[in-house]
Amino acid sequence: MTARVWQQAEGAGVAVAGLGIAALTSPGWGWWLWILILLAPDLTMLGYLAGPRVGAVTYNLGHIYALPLLLAVAGVAIGATVLLAIGGVWLAHVGIDRMLGYGLKLPSGFQDTHMGRIGRDR
Repeated sequence: MTARVWQQAEGAGVAVAGLGIAALTSPGWGWWLWILILLAPDLTMLGYLAGPRVGAVTYNLGHIYALPLLLAVAGVAIGATVLLAIGGVWLAHVGIDRMLGYGLKLPSGFQDTHMGRIGRDR
């Protein structure tokens, strides 16, 4: 198996774990809030309006595993299950992206990722 396939399998596992965490801790959210939180990390793409270098940094900040994990840990530490649930959904988003082959962005452009090139020019 290639490193890309391993990362996609890891992403699938992280997505399932994140959704499990959120499902066990969410405070009775409606489906629309789940969707909103699940898609929110993609707002980091707006950084590309300032160019590919800034875009890569902002996108990657919203798509690394560390920040949603830290949010979930903060939720546990202070007893705020809503933070734990948001961290779980955010983690699921990142895992789904990795599972689909979307990686962290390189400063050369949006289609260049640590998992390879994405899009039609692949």
